Amino acid sequence: MIPLYKLEKLPRTQKLRKIAKIFGMAESRLSLSEQKKGLKIFTDSEISFFTDAVKLLSNDALFSDDARILFNEASLIFNNATSPEIVRRALNNVKHLLHTETGREQADWDFDECFDRRDSDGMLNPKERQIFTGMRVYLEDIRSPFNIGAIFRTAESFGVEKLILSPFCADPHHRRAQRTAMGCIDIVPWERQNLFSAEEIPKLPYPVFALETGSIPLGEFPFPQQGLLIAGSEELGVSPRALAAADASLGRVSIPCYGAKASLNVSVAFGIAVNFWAQVIVSGKQG
Repeated sequence: MIPLYKLEKLPRTQKLRKIAKIFGMAESRLSLSEQKKGLKIFTDSEISFFTDAVKLLSNDALFSDDARILFNEASLIFNNATSPEIVRRALNNVKHLLHTETGREQADWDFDECFDRRDSDGMLNPKERQIFTGMRVYLEDIRSPFNIGAIFRTAESFGVEKLILSPFCADPHHRRAQRTAMGCIDIVPWERQNLFSAEEIPKLPYPVFALETGSIPLGEFPFPQQGLLIAGSEELGVSPRALAAADASLGRVSIPCYGAKASLNVSVAFGIAVNFWAQVIVSGKQG
């Protein structure tokens, strides 16, 4: 850890980035993998450094009054630490304020998520998943790696058994998809297949329904205990061939919207729909 006197001599932006990095590393050490040790993972000199660093920041005239209040609160927390959770929040608040001050834009993958269930190697544990057998999803021509990653993460959370991607969906191994999915691509089964070619449609062994605007509202839709949900392209929605398959089965489900836009990002719409479907499955209701 850099001595405080050296830290004081650094140019302002470099100094703020250095403190943010140190606080970020300290915050990571308070993740669940080490939290059982409590605050004992920090030495007295480290706690003293945290306190002195935020005092140094509070004396920076370029920070707002609100920022200095945050620094003073953090200093009190470090001096009177009562729990790892409180200290972690203080470290996190200071870190993100410094990122903002130095012009660093934050993305979902920048956030240190310590509350998920990971094994000793830091990987998500597939044994922790509750899976609803027969809850399947077909992603049709979704182009954005961010949307693919977000859908995988949501699918993992709500028990989707399997994701089937059309040949022209973005690659789940794309770095942006991987970072947005936060490890979920590794534990949610998936494959690439064109389910709605002329040859495949007659072979589908389960009810099919499509997520589309202007159709049956969520609260009135007959969600099945097992079936296939189709989510379509960001630009074009579900293809006519896939819609025809859905219309010949369970039909189309939509999410009531009340704004001027009257539509949602596909990953957001997917999350709302699959959460509703999971609740139907858990309750044992159908139709």
